[in-house]
Amino acid sequence: MTTQDLSAIAKRYFAAWEAHDVDAIVALHTPDSQFQAHGRGAAVHGREGLRREFAQVFELYPGFGFEERRLLFGSGHWVLDWTLTFQRPGEDRRGVHALDVVEVASDGLVTRKDTFFDFAELKAAFAGGAA
Repeated sequence: MTTQDLSAIAKRYFAAWEAHDVDAIVALHTPDSQFQAHGRGAAVHGREGLRREFAQVFELYPGFGFEERRLLFGSGHWVLDWTLTFQRPGEDRRGVHALDVVEVASDGLVTRKDTFFDFAELKAAFAGGAA
């Protein structure tokens, strides 16, 4: 798989997240794919588990958005350095620094996604402080 292939796959993946389209996100994962938000709980396996987990992400972070800091491609994976943004009703928009490591199979589907957060920023964002 070339960097160009991975770039096109990442572009589709990011568009599904921007659209908050859980079904489209899950469709870009293998049937046995794994996701883990490290520090927030155990890994989730399989499309139904991913569907529930990703739907919860959009509930937990109303107005979910992201700002790309860096996107690095390797052999069968990408690393996204990004800021998760959200805005709860009546509050200012907040941001939390995160890092994703995403592995992609030769068929172009995501096999594993690991997300790491800056927990000091996350705690401040949920406490209402500046992030």
